[in-house]
Amino acid sequence: MGSALLILGGLVGLLGGAELVVRGGTGLALRLGIAPIVVGVTVVSLGTSMPELAIGIDAARQGSAGLAVGNIVGTNLVNLLLILGLSALIAPIALDTRTVRFDLPSMTAVSVVLLLVALDGTLGALDGLVLLLLGIAYTVGVLRTSQRESPTVQEEYEADYETKKTRPWVHVVSLLVGIAVIVVGATLLVDGAVDAARAFGVSDAVIGLTIIAIGTSAPELVTTLLSTIRGNRDIALGNLLGSSVYNIAIILGITILAAPGVVPVPDEILRGDLLLMVGAAIACVPVFVSGRRITRIEGGAFVAAYVVYLTWLLISQ
Repeated sequence: MGSALLILGGLVGLLGGAELVVRGGTGLALRLGIAPIVVGVTVVSLGTSMPELAIGIDAARQGSAGLAVGNIVGTNLVNLLLILGLSALIAPIALDTRTVRFDLPSMTAVSVVLLLVALDGTLGALDGLVLLLLGIAYTVGVLRTSQRESPTVQEEYEADYETKKTRPWVHVVSLLVGIAVIVVGATLLVDGAVDAARAFGVSDAVIGLTIIAIGTSAPELVTTLLSTIRGNRDIALGNLLGSSVYNIAIILGITILAAPGVVPVPDEILRGDLLLMVGAAIACVPVFVSGRRITRIEGGAFVAAYVVYLTWLLISQ
């Protein structure tokens, strides 16, 4: 019961903190004159990935490497298979040029790079630096491609991230409070997850791949489904893929660099879940490129694949 309360309290803190960070960061960036489309793909994507960062650093420092790596891999599987699939099931997704030509290759590339640097079973400082540099390169690419966005997409971002002339100090307070809440929530969630793993005899990796991964993906899930219902899915899809890139490049990169030593990659993740994550990223390429749309059938296949994966993960334990 104690572990369950810690996990629940941690999830609430992470979700509430992420919302405050997104609102505060978005408002502050817009008041500073940063283009809304850049805010959407960078600030919002990073904001919704803050829970993964807090959990990763906390878990790595506590020696729970499986939870740290498993959370990133599991979150990206949720993003690519479950959330993207559910969105396409509601209505087919038409893909814009930037998503196909920039976000998709970036997301696939960082997934493959992670697999390559993890093949020796450990992630060291050099690996973390490589991932972090890829994240910076992706951000630079976002800034450049955003200048070529169509007026329609620009208007969508303007509408979605309107600050309504809120005073700057309010955004700063929201940002700082959100970060503090996320840190506290991450500590509670990691403590509860580790206790639960020990009590039920399952590994930290499985907890990270399931409960924590699904819980920390809630901001992306809500954003994508609401945008689907409202018809503004260019933004949601960009944020979803952007978050997947940042999870690996920025979040995991910083986690590795912040760890007291090398971060071991558990065999169960290296030989199974990580391969599946890379496979899911590569599978997106033909789906996205063929007709530049994701059909309901393809969305259903993605969701079914995630259900099969989750079932296998639980049964194998």
